Amino acid sequence: MREPIDRDRRHFIGAAAMTIAAAQFGATVKAGTNGSFASLKQIDAGLLSVGYAEAGPIDGPPIVLLHGWPYDIHTYVDVAPLLASAGYRVIVPFLRGYGTTRFLSRDTFRNGQPSALALDAIALMDALKIDKAIVAGCDWGARTADIIAALWPERCKALVAVSGYLIGSQALGKVPLPPKAELQWWYQYYFATDRGRAGYDKYRRDFARLIWQIASPQWNFDDATFERSAASLNNSDHVSIVIHNYRWRLALAEGEPQYDALEKRLAAAPLITVPTITLEGDSNGAPHPDPTAYAKKFSGRYSHRTLSGGIGHNLPQEAPQAFAEAIVEVDDYE
Repeated sequence: MREPIDRDRRHFIGAAAMTIAAAQFGATVKAGTNGSFASLKQIDAGLLSVGYAEAGPIDGPPIVLLHGWPYDIHTYVDVAPLLASAGYRVIVPFLRGYGTTRFLSRDTFRNGQPSALALDAIALMDALKIDKAIVAGCDWGARTADIIAALWPERCKALVAVSGYLIGSQALGKVPLPPKAELQWWYQYYFATDRGRAGYDKYRRDFARLIWQIASPQWNFDDATFERSAASLNNSDHVSIVIHNYRWRLALAEGEPQYDALEKRLAAAPLITVPTITLEGDSNGAPHPDPTAYAKKFSGRYSHRTLSGGIGHNLPQEAPQAFAEAIVEVDDYE
């Protein structure tokens, strides 16, 4: 009986600590509470030298938070201190093609395949000697977190995913959608052209700002908030990773054979068995599935909640307290 008692005590203390931290910022922690992470670290992991932020005690239960496109680690700049105050060790890495993350070899193909991104996260956990972690994400980060939970459940204690089950395949990407749905993916078709690649390279900041505005129409982020994240897009591999990712989805670009077996498993839309909470904002302007469409993809303990109040696509940065609370709650799931 000792282990459950200790676990319950730890989560009681953790929830209380997070409540105290929230009280310091007011009844609700709002976006923009924290200006930046205190410091960044760098570690060789797999194909990459990964830049990452870390918060909380080194011996705390680990959490890996994964950002999406065109965002960066600052998606979690207000989430991380809340979780750290609750006793968690929080790891927030730059994805390949962002910030200070760099390929170790100039000869490595700049691959944006979903399975490659997931293996990056596994390699980072290995490098940090983290056997198992709570994994959470938004946008590309949610897809990556889903893949980790589906393919390596032994490495994933629990999952929090914005917009739910985002695992796809090239075959699925070939299926035409109704015109209104296709319109939401306009940038995917733009990226399929050489003009689109050149345009994104030249106007990546303008492009990112436009996506932020479309995806989160009620999020009144200021210039400083945007520029803090937009700086991460200056990575020399950024355009190559983004373009390959979207072209690969439409089967307009080939992947690498070492990922074929993983992509084949993902194409079968595997169930996710780990405890999961999915989140959605009531004003998400980006393409996203309806929660009822993916509920049955989670076969373990599962719950979903839609956040009200004009919350858009970048949910962790727009509603950091709710995101952090979901992580603490899912940690209690069995």
